[in-house]
Order: sequence, then structure tokens, then C-alpha cells
Amino acid sequence: MANVEMLMPKMGESIIEGTILTWLKKEGDSIEQDESVLEVATDKVDTEVPATHGGILKKILAKEGEVVAVGAPIAIIETEEESHDDSSEPLKEKSKEELIAAAPAQTKTILATSTATLSSEGDDRFYSPLVLSIAKEENISKAELSKVMGTGKEGRVTKQDILQYVKTREFRKSTEIDQEIAHKTMTSSISIRSEGSISAEDEIIEMDRMRKIIAQRMVDSKRISAHVTSFVEADVTNIVLWRNKVKDAFKKKEGESLTFTPFFMEAVAKAIRDFPMINISVDGDKIIKKKDINIGMAVALPTGNLIVPIIKNADQLNLMGLSKKINDLANRARNNKLSPDELEGGTYTVSNVGSFGNVMGTPIIPQPQVAILAIGAIQKKPAVVETPTGDVIAIRHKMFLSHSYDHRVVDGSLGGMFVRRVADYLEAFDLNTEL
Repeated sequence: MANVEMLMPKMGESIIEGTILTWLKKEGDSIEQDESVLEVATDKVDTEVPATHGGILKKILAKEGEVVAVGAPIAIIETEEESHDDSSEPLKEKSKEELIAAAPAQTKTILATSTATLSSEGDDRFYSPLVLSIAKEENISKAELSKVMGTGKEGRVTKQDILQYVKTREFRKSTEIDQEIAHKTMTSSISIRSEGSISAEDEIIEMDRMRKIIAQRMVDSKRISAHVTSFVEADVTNIVLWRNKVKDAFKKKEGESLTFTPFFMEAVAKAIRDFPMINISVDGDKIIKKKDINIGMAVALPTGNLIVPIIKNADQLNLMGLSKKINDLANRARNNKLSPDELEGGTYTVSNVGSFGNVMGTPIIPQPQVAILAIGAIQKKPAVVETPTGDVIAIRHKMFLSHSYDHRVVDGSLGGMFVRRVADYLEAFDLNTEL
């Protein structure tokens, strides 16, 4: 018999810590190798972590709600393998100093301060070492840090929370007095209204972790970006007719459905190549022009929340490649099987509001991107069609494209021309395209 330490795994290039959400197994349970034993939350995604070895879950070292650095021990598994250690002494729980010495170099600093809190300032929230490190670099005092809204479990401040706070800090400072007055007034008003409006029959629903994150991101984006939306109506009759013709054969050949989304993504990727200044991000007073075209697609989850997996290098995939990639990401998103890397690195985003029956929308830009496209529902409409013998009225399949963009760096001409180009690519779809 041998005792093996199970370590916090690395769950993405930029992920250096995670929060233990739930242990799916308890001490004494038998576990198989690669069987899920706990759920871990990062700033990007909640995911299940499989056992590194099979055996007995002898001891849980990290409690639920605890923030743990990558490479730190989280459990001890008793395996049936023979121990190579001649010592008959059982595996002892390591001291903090021993864990730091054994940890990978990049996590030693985090482990050394993993129990840091700000209780001395009257703030009993836990702050991860990463958050404390960022706060120190930005000269954010403990008192100021205590005011940062946390979207993590039990209101904890995540890495993204503190980074968003830093971005908008100057604005907050300049309006601090006004915001304080407005906050007090609004709080008082809400309190008065709430007392009179909440009855015994009303249901109070606590926001889940993801909803809190979404709420904070949306508010931050509206504060950071100057949102403007341009609208274009596109005739997608050729796409509808071609898809109707080949969808059964595609389903039989590929074992999955051919949706309209790949057509939209293909047109967007082509338009981004034509207008690369849409594929940018903003860092202070600098514009970062992205080389890769990584398109995010908003996916509705069974919980009602949204998640945005990324199609990396979307311009390098053909229609069939996009279809398979989109179906795979959407299915795994709905089953909580995405990795953190599949949720980061997006340079542009598409949201298909037509799937909910909406004809158009004004979507909010996911930071630090500068634009997002909403795809409306496809509807049959009478339209004027030019023919060699004159204009005629015909039934056409049409849809609205709603393009929201950051007017700080994207002018109306660029934002308008881009969405018009997307429509042009959709309208020019070739009915003779081979499956």
C-alpha cells in the first residue's frame, strides 16, 4: 500500500489557483483513476477534477471554499501500489513550510501567503494571494480593497474583479462623492420600496456564482465602453434553400445537425479579415491589434445563464469544420465540460438572439473586445427583387444583424461598413456549394 498526494491541476495557461467548490467523494470512499472527485472554480470556468490514482480517498487536505494554488496538495489517496519508501511511518500531513518547498516555483509565493486575510482592518472576507499581490502593485489599500465587489463564492474578490476595478479606478475616484450620495439615496429608496413591495408570497432567489459574474461584467462593460449599435437587414434566402437541400444528407453523413450558425461565423470571419481594426482590444490609451481571429459564441445554459466558448482561428476553418467545432463546443458547454482555455482569448463575439425568436438586439460588448454581433431570427418577408425583365415582389428569407461596438475606438463608418460586409457575404452564398 502507498499514500499518494493528489495535487491541484493546472487548468489553463493563465490559471494559477482555483477554489474548491464541492467534494464529490468523502474520506474513506473508493475511487477509480480518472473518476471525478471534486469540482473546482477558476475565474474562467467551473470544472470537475478527476482522480490521479485509483484507491481510497484517505484524507481531504483542502476544504470546500478554500483557494488553492496550482501544484499544491488537495488530498491523499491510498493506493494498492507497493511503496518504495523503506520507512514504515505513515504519510504525515505536511507543514506549510514543507508544502512551499515542494511546490513548483511559480506557486511558492502563493502558497506562502495562502492564508492571508484582512481581518485586522475589520474585513472578514478571504483574499487570495493573487488578489493581494495585484492590490499591492496598484497601491490599493486594505480599506479600499474591502469595497471591491466580489463575484466569487461567498462574495470573494476574484482576479477578474480586481483587474476590472483597477481599469475603472480613476473614473471611480473622480466620481466617488457623487456615487456615494447616489448610493445612499438609492439604498434608502430601495429599502422603502422593498418594505412595501415584498409579500409572503414573493420568492427571493439568491444569484448563483455565474450570474453574479455576468452581472458584474455587464455593468463594467457599459461603464468602460461607449456603446453604439448599427443595424443591417440581410437576405439569406440562398443559405436557407441550400441548407434545406443538404441538411438530411449532412445529418446522415456526420451524425449531427447542420445549423445556421456556421454560415454566420464564416461570414463574420471573412469580414474581420477585410476590416482588421474590428479585431482589436483596448489597454488604457493603447490599441492592441490581434493577429488571430478567435470568435466567441454565446451559448445559453440550462440554468438560464450564458457562457461564451471560443472558436480559435475561425478564419482557417471551412463551413464543415466550423459546423463540427460549433456543435462540439455548444454540447460541451451545456454539459459543463469546457476547459478554461476554451473560454479565453476571444477577439470578437457573436450572439444568436434569433434562437429565442428575437428579430434584433443591442448586445453588450464583452471586455476587452470592442464589438459584438447579434443575429436575429430569419423571417419570410415580401421584398422587391430585381430581374432582367424588371422588378418583382417575391417572398424572401430575411434577418437583422445588430452590431454593437465601442465608439471610443470604432467609428460609425467602420462599425457600419463591417456589419454591411457580413450581410454581403451572407447574401452572396453560392447555391452550388458542395457539401
